[in-house]
Amino acid sequence: MTDEQPSGFRALDEDTIYEGWVITVAKGRFEGPDGTTFERDVVHHPGAVAIVPVIDGEIIMVRQYRSALDSVIYEIPAGLRDVAGEPLAETAQRELIEEVGMRAGSMVPMTSVHNSVGFCDEQIHIFLATQLTEVRRELTDSPEEVAMEIVRVPIAEAERMIISGEITDAKTIIGVLGTLRGLADQ
Repeated sequence: MTDEQPSGFRALDEDTIYEGWVITVAKGRFEGPDGTTFERDVVHHPGAVAIVPVIDGEIIMVRQYRSALDSVIYEIPAGLRDVAGEPLAETAQRELIEEVGMRAGSMVPMTSVHNSVGFCDEQIHIFLATQLTEVRRELTDSPEEVAMEIVRVPIAEAERMIISGEITDAKTIIGVLGTLRGLADQ
């Protein structure tokens, strides 16, 4: 995989259409290899971290309402990269404490993923968290976080939930399968 620009394509400029709390939407203008220009909608996102906290053969997940889906879904803990200059592992540790009240003695980077490359630049950095100790959870005032449920799911059950379609969140699927692969390689 490479981040190099494909030969002949280049970004020309963009106009901001909407600036929200988390995202910015822009109309971008680009040039193709043959010199023609085209426009695309682009969503800019600050990025995020996600954490697979493993303790006693279980993954700590959350069941959280997601307004875009109008549904409650299973997810691994995650959060925005919303503190300027904060190292990724510190962001992951902060989000783990905020969401599930755990601190990791070990926070190992697993992978980074782009969720929706056709229109969004969001990148999520996924960590494996082990050697967990319980700490006071630092709730935000977000209605979704206040109402979310913390659940422990045996690792094999999490794999079954992915296969059955009970878990549909991309970062969670990648994190769980990466954890399973890592455990199998040990």
